[in-house]
Amino acid sequence: MTGKTLLKVTGLKVSYGGIQAVKGVDFEVHEGELVSLIGSNGAGKTTTMKAITGTLPIAAGDIEYLGQSIRGQGPWDLVKQGLAMVPEGRGVFTRMSIIENLQMGAYIRDDKAEIEADIEKMFAIFPRLKERKDQLAGTMSGGEQQMLAMGRALMSRPKVLLMDEPSMGLSPIMVDKIFEVVRDVFAQGVTVLLVEQNASRALSIANRGYVMESGIITMSGDAKQMLNDPKVRAAYLGE
Repeated sequence: MTGKTLLKVTGLKVSYGGIQAVKGVDFEVHEGELVSLIGSNGAGKTTTMKAITGTLPIAAGDIEYLGQSIRGQGPWDLVKQGLAMVPEGRGVFTRMSIIENLQMGAYIRDDKAEIEADIEKMFAIFPRLKERKDQLAGTMSGGEQQMLAMGRALMSRPKVLLMDEPSMGLSPIMVDKIFEVVRDVFAQGVTVLLVEQNASRALSIANRGYVMESGIITMSGDAKQMLNDPKVRAAYLGE
């Protein structure tokens, strides 16, 4: 059973480079939900995520988090309020070690002993990071960097975790691992908004889904029902 609305997007429009990439989008994420936003490349999914996290300006509409408008706030403000993002392309600090990247994820915290405990927790979730904790993040594989980006975001102890295309460009075995971790993080009580091109995987672990096409939401509903919807299957699952 899901709780109150944590994130609410209303009439969102975002333009950049003279193009209106997002054309009036409405959706919400409730406490205790895993929501997937699916759609093909160029649908406006990443632009929507950047608008939510304050890295792209909004042309119109509003974004509410915990019942308050966060329009115009920067990512650093939002992390302090419990809204963290794992960006597309991972965005790790390449010239820092794995352990330094994880420490950076906790920069808003000052509970030193708990930070240490959380780093050990990340090492338990991602044993490969532990093996290489002193290695520079830039020398790791794409999959390892994705694990590190997830771990770093979790170090801020978010209420809502936004994930933008976590499986992009990864090997099938690494994709399995990433989705397993998303499920585990969600099971531990973190509310998740997952943007993903891999529609079948995203919907199979979600409670609800939204389909985005050319900057608008064209469909929404129960994720399992969407997974069996002929239109969704034809458009995104190659059937």
